[in-house]
Amino acid sequence: MTFGARMLKTGIAVTLALYFSQWLHLSSPVIAAVAAIFAMQPSIYRSWRYFLDQIQTNTLGAILALIAGLVFSNDPIAVGLVCIIVIMICLKLKMGDTIGLTLVTVIVVMEASGQWQFALMRFSLSLIGIISAFLINILLFPPKPKMQFTGQIQTTFDQMSLLMRTAISGELKENIFRDKKRTFEDSIKSLSDKYKLLEEEQKKLKRPKFSQTRHLVVYKQMLNTLRKAREVLDAVEEHYFQSDRSEEINLFFDQQLEKMIKVHEYALLKFEDNLKPNSMEASQLLQENDVFLQHVLAYTASQPESRLRLSIVASTMYDYGYQLERLNRLVEHYHKSDDETLWLSWLKK
Repeated sequence: MTFGARMLKTGIAVTLALYFSQWLHLSSPVIAAVAAIFAMQPSIYRSWRYFLDQIQTNTLGAILALIAGLVFSNDPIAVGLVCIIVIMICLKLKMGDTIGLTLVTVIVVMEASGQWQFALMRFSLSLIGIISAFLINILLFPPKPKMQFTGQIQTTFDQMSLLMRTAISGELKENIFRDKKRTFEDSIKSLSDKYKLLEEEQKKLKRPKFSQTRHLVVYKQMLNTLRKAREVLDAVEEHYFQSDRSEEINLFFDQQLEKMIKVHEYALLKFEDNLKPNSMEASQLLQENDVFLQHVLAYTASQPESRLRLSIVASTMYDYGYQLERLNRLVEHYHKSDDETLWLSWLKK
């Protein structure tokens, strides 16, 4: 985990919640601080959604806890049963993310043993923490998942490019290659999370802007292409070196990967409008992919069974090439096509 704006904002939200609690002369301000920690979210939309959900589930949990406190006092068994009921309700309402903080509210309210004034104060502390986190998240360094996504795409591609270029030749030390591959996989997971945030931001709008739809389509394909590249690396690691192969075949695979990386790099440059739009290299790659796959299949057909592993690697590379061609086509349409229906259909694929 690296230091970022979210960590800083969490600390500020906790401070704000504690100050609010002291200003209102409320006891046990730590409850507000805990609520602020739970309520900090990675996007404005999630902050708003979390705020609304927490208001509902915390209110419901506080009411159930108050009733249970009146009937059973703060008996440990009763507290546990109410927590189970609240969890079931949150899941039924599809508000599972709110369970943690809602249970905190239930426990502190039941501690009041039916004293509604004390219970109301404890509930207010939870609301102060939630509101503090929400305000800090939208006012101080508001999350920008789009900028984060685009900034990380090039970094992830650079990681992938180095791994691809050395996967067959084995020029990197084995431990270095493993570490860089693990970093690359973590980057893809991070990009996937950021893409989900972008999707959520768009879904909150009844009529999203056309430019947002176009961006989302291209971003989705960028992510899919990187995932396919990871599958190629996995296939090379699991099958390529376990097969019988000649130096000629090693060079053949290595050159094909080099061509694919070049097309991938060009597609990213085109998206940033740094390269002249031209789909020839991508179309040519698709044709070369057909020839490449046929050549590998022909090579393995008359060879021992162990060499059939090469066809698995070749097939995975073919899929990667197909995704590259599609990315290249989408990027070119991005700069010249205004057909909103076309982009919406691509987004659903």
